Amino acid sequence: MESFYRTHKYLVEHTQSSVRRLLMDEIDWTRRLIGIKGSRGVGKTTFLLQYAKEHFGTDEKCLYINFNNFYFTEHSLVDFVTEFYARGGRVLLIDQTYKYENWSKELRICHDKFLDLKIVFSGSSVMRLIEDNQDIKDIVVSYNLRGFSFREFLNLQSGTQFSAYSLTDIIQNHTDIAHQITQQVNPYDYFDDYLHHGFYPFFLEQRNFSENLIKTINMMLEVDILLIKQIEPKYLSKIRRLLYMLMKSAPESPNVSQLSKEIETSRATIMNYIKYLKDARLLNTLYLVNDQYPKKPHSIFLHNTNLMHAVNYDNIDKTAESRTFFYNALLAKHQVNICKYHTDFCIDTQYFFRFEKPNGARQNSKVIYVDNEIKIGTKGVIPLWLFGFLY
Repeated sequence: MESFYRTHKYLVEHTQSSVRRLLMDEIDWTRRLIGIKGSRGVGKTTFLLQYAKEHFGTDEKCLYINFNNFYFTEHSLVDFVTEFYARGGRVLLIDQTYKYENWSKELRICHDKFLDLKIVFSGSSVMRLIEDNQDIKDIVVSYNLRGFSFREFLNLQSGTQFSAYSLTDIIQNHTDIAHQITQQVNPYDYFDDYLHHGFYPFFLEQRNFSENLIKTINMMLEVDILLIKQIEPKYLSKIRRLLYMLMKSAPESPNVSQLSKEIETSRATIMNYIKYLKDARLLNTLYLVNDQYPKKPHSIFLHNTNLMHAVNYDNIDKTAESRTFFYNALLAKHQVNICKYHTDFCIDTQYFFRFEKPNGARQNSKVIYVDNEIKIGTKGVIPLWLFGFLY
């Protein structure tokens, strides 16, 4: 046990809180079993350690552990928690949850046995903590940690402290908001960098970002999809090829029949693979309102613009890049579809957005136009960068 406390103390003392994630204030910390889901590379470990540092420091009532530790090959989580609790521990932070075979069953036992113990655990975005987990579905509350928003990236790079805005605020007051922001900083001094490498926090590491991202993508395929979804390794090459084909062509409507021929597998399997890639947050699928999986999506996007640059390098379609940024930013808190009025996106079935520039009499009063070249908008036209302030 002492080695766990030493590791916890070292990690907390050396955790840098360069950006305070908005999710920290959105979680109901009174709940006793909290799951933090997120794709590989978005900073789940740092998030847990920042929570410990902010609320407990090195107080031994709180302890961070990682199931990578070989200790758990011979010791059960229940036995560990029993000893931790006896020593006065009341908040346990668990990382790499999926690496412990009976994690959900034993979390349930700990939750029911120790009535004033709080457990916060991290998990892959592929894990379905509530829908498919009978052990804890009635007691766990799940949250999603996303990569950096443009706002978070801008604050980090420029030293500003801008707050997030709701979509309603941006739609109704975007001109005033943009004026306030641009008086302090020019967002376009940072926007291209964000599109290239700002979504994943590991751009802060002293390593080649593109190579690191490619390694992360492969880890998502090999661990988050194959291992967690229990897919035989021999199918990895098919999933990798499918992902590469979709990454090169996105965003577009998928030809599932053609893909099944190219990959040499069934249409149903292609649709399953697309869903797994979406769950891993490598892809986003855009559906008509009221449609959903297992129907074929209207179109497939990459999850974020950094992924576009990892594969296409300098050959980036700027319109596709703008739409991918918008989709990713809105998806954090809103339902994103395609629907009527010949728009690019429908948000929450009530807001309609188009990337085509408005043209006088042809401007539709029900449509909000998005412009990726302006700093400050006008009536009915909002600058693209401002949607990066939604979280």
